[in-house]
Amino acid sequence: MTARQAAWHSDACARAILRLVFCACAVASASAAADPPREVHGVADAYVVPGMALAWGILRGTDEASTRVVIRIVADPQVYAAVSAIGKNPFSDRQRTLLPSTPTAGAVDVLAPRPQYADFPRTELRFYSSSAGAEPALVVFYLGVPDTTPEFATEANLNAYLVDRIARARAAAGNSGK
Repeated sequence: MTARQAAWHSDACARAILRLVFCACAVASASAAADPPREVHGVADAYVVPGMALAWGILRGTDEASTRVVIRIVADPQVYAAVSAIGKNPFSDRQRTLLPSTPTAGAVDVLAPRPQYADFPRTELRFYSSSAGAEPALVVFYLGVPDTTPEFATEANLNAYLVDRIARARAAAGNSGK
């Protein structure tokens, strides 16, 4: 093999390798666009990420059936335009809508009777980038009601707590969550 043939062969190999690298990058880019929504496990009675903050509380009723679990969500509509919530049974795959897709302007409350957690222990909070809402951009799920969730006898005390809890969670996270 002459020096010229060796150089041509080396250039052809380099071009082939570059084509393979380019194709691999294109495939990786296409698969990243098709990735499922980011799913995170919420573990405490408050959760904050850039663009969203939430807190849990319980409003005691006269009995267990009238006791309500409340999840207050405050989201930046520019980041998460809509939110929905479902209760799910991870064993039977049955689910119940707790909150249909709702615009995130202002605070959004998810209300559920506490006894429903016996049949639907998984709560999925689904956050959508647009209100058209194809696939959620973020799913925060909980298995049951967080142990640290406080109970209140009056709605006024619950509301005051939720406002304060979200503010404290944002401060601790070092971002506005909104």
